[in-house]
Amino acid sequence: MAKNILTPQAEDFPRWYQDIVAKADLAESGPARGTMIIKPWGYAIWEHIQAALDVRIKATGHDNAYFPLFIPEEFLRREAEHVEGFSPELAIVTHGGGKELAEPLAVRPTSETTIGDAMSRWIQGHRDLPMKLNQWANVVRWELRPRLFLRTTEFLWQEGHTAHATGEEAQAETLQMLGIYDEVIRGVLGIPAVLGRKTRAETFPGAVVTYALEGLMRDGKALQMGTSHNLGQNFARAFDIGFSDEQGQRQLVHTTSWGVSTRVVGGLIMAHGDDRGLRLPPAVAPAQVVVLAIKDEVVDECARLVDALVAAGVRARLDATTSQSFGRRAVGWELKGVPVRLEVGPRDLAAGEVTLVRRDAEGKQAMALGSVAEAVPRLLDEIQASMLEQALAFREGHTREAERREDIDGAGLWRIPWDTLGTAGEARLAADGYSVRCLVTAAGGLPAPDDTDSLVAYVGRAY
Repeated sequence: MAKNILTPQAEDFPRWYQDIVAKADLAESGPARGTMIIKPWGYAIWEHIQAALDVRIKATGHDNAYFPLFIPEEFLRREAEHVEGFSPELAIVTHGGGKELAEPLAVRPTSETTIGDAMSRWIQGHRDLPMKLNQWANVVRWELRPRLFLRTTEFLWQEGHTAHATGEEAQAETLQMLGIYDEVIRGVLGIPAVLGRKTRAETFPGAVVTYALEGLMRDGKALQMGTSHNLGQNFARAFDIGFSDEQGQRQLVHTTSWGVSTRVVGGLIMAHGDDRGLRLPPAVAPAQVVVLAIKDEVVDECARLVDALVAAGVRARLDATTSQSFGRRAVGWELKGVPVRLEVGPRDLAAGEVTLVRRDAEGKQAMALGSVAEAVPRLLDEIQASMLEQALAFREGHTREAERREDIDGAGLWRIPWDTLGTAGEARLAADGYSVRCLVTAAGGLPAPDDTDSLVAYVGRAY
């Protein structure tokens, strides 16, 4: 039955992805080309990701703020590399209130310039540092080939921006936030991303160094899940963000920026989904358990079971739509990726049991009705760990070593010595549809900004 609902991954992965987004009620295209309407089920997933990030961002000493959507075009021109990098994606407002604007406004593609301007006023002395800000917002980057969640003209994200007295502090912040992202991407979304430094060609416009998290999707392509940038003093020079140090000397600050967007929802779909639909890690599932009443006479008992689960801290829902066929309802919840389904019929109640179905595994099992509320929270933890293990096994099974550029051929991730590949090899790979996703040390760690020796490049086709 499920094969009639979704295009199989092996047959057409892009079509499978589109089917999932539409039929699991995650999102649909907006009325303007390239825009996206996020539907309640998809937005609830984003809310859980947002909550997991927000609590960690605040715990590391950052404050949330909000900055304008419209940016004077002149701001973007102050940092030459920044404006050059974003020019093809900019949306420019030239008219407002029925009149041509004296100065065009850019619709926010990112907020380094706006926040840099504010920091130039807010920071005066060394006691004002570090300044650690975060913003939850929408941004606009004109997209020629839109794809829901992965590439849309408007999308949601958080962008952190900090200012520090020294370059060492800024670098430590850059790596700290990369680690926070890894906690969420790995621990909450169940995606074991590769952490590394971007090549110069892939560095964020205006940054000294960019670090990224690269996830491997089930079609063998990589997806950038988040980035963290050490901006050095580039934006401090452009916006005159300075401070008086302890000796009364004026110094320029060192800044960072870092962000994760709704793109990670697309990554969640492609890293875990199968031919039956979504498979959601319990940590981000809008409903962790659905209790499916098979007949009207068990609805009241099912409602009491839902109440017991909710009291135990589980996000549980009751499906009492007994007028619809049981099979159709079961397939619908499977498609939406609910981690646990509890099926309850008259025979189950008579036996004092429920039938438990895990979305991360095949088969069904009986569970004593009286033990459900106690056992299910532990089971959800088990499922969370199991999905990470499965994703890690997939990544490791699809990562191969290459000694020469010519060895790189096919899906998955390829590891190749950077001194063998180099910038010339990187350019030739790009012509073949591959990109260097990130660089790591020979031991698999994060390279410092100036590290050049014994680096390993992760290469693959990417979204």
